[in-house]
Amino acid sequence: MSDRHDDTTHVDPVVSEPASAFAGEPDGFGRLWTPHRMVYIQGGGKPAHAEAGDDCPFCAAPTRSDADGLVVARGSLVYAVLNLYPYNSGHLMVVPYRHIAEYTDLERDEMIEFGEFTQHAMHTVRKAMAPHGFNLGMNQGSIAGAGIAAHLHQHVIPRWGGDTNFMPVVAHTRVLPQLLSDAREQLAAAW
Repeated sequence: MSDRHDDTTHVDPVVSEPASAFAGEPDGFGRLWTPHRMVYIQGGGKPAHAEAGDDCPFCAAPTRSDADGLVVARGSLVYAVLNLYPYNSGHLMVVPYRHIAEYTDLERDEMIEFGEFTQHAMHTVRKAMAPHGFNLGMNQGSIAGAGIAAHLHQHVIPRWGGDTNFMPVVAHTRVLPQLLSDAREQLAAAW
C-alpha cells in the first residue's frame, strides 16, 4: 500500500470515529465529503413559485448585508453575487434587482448595466484570481437547466487549465479550494 491517506486510520474530529466506519467497504479510494451540497441537491433555497418575494434567493440576497448575502458589488439596477453552490472558486452571478425571468424582459437601462456588470465581473475575477478563461451563461427556463428559472441571472465562472473538470463527471464532486466568504472578500476588494 502507498503512503497515501489511509481511511482506516483517519479519525473524524467531529464524530471521534474512524472515517472508515462510515465509508463502507475499503476500496482504495479517498473520500471528499461535501454534505453542504445536499441542500442544493434536494432543491433547498429554490423559490416554490414564479412570484417575487421572500422565497426567491435573488430577491432576498440584496436585502442582507454584503457578507451575509454573498454580494460582491451593487449597482443601481443589478448586483453581483457569489453562487452559493459554485462550480469553481470565484463563480459569481450578475442579477437584476427586479424579479424577471428572461433576458428579453430586461429594460434598456437594465440590459446596459447587466452587460457592464458582466464585463466588470470578468475584469475583477481576472485581476483577483488570474483564471485562464471563463464560462458565461444564462439558462432560460427550467427545461434549459435553470435552477432558479423565476429570476434572471447570468453565471460568470472562472476556469483554469486542469481545474479538475473530471471530478464532476467521474466523482460527482466539485473541488473548491476557497471558502465562499473568503472569495467574496477577495472579489469585493478587487471590484
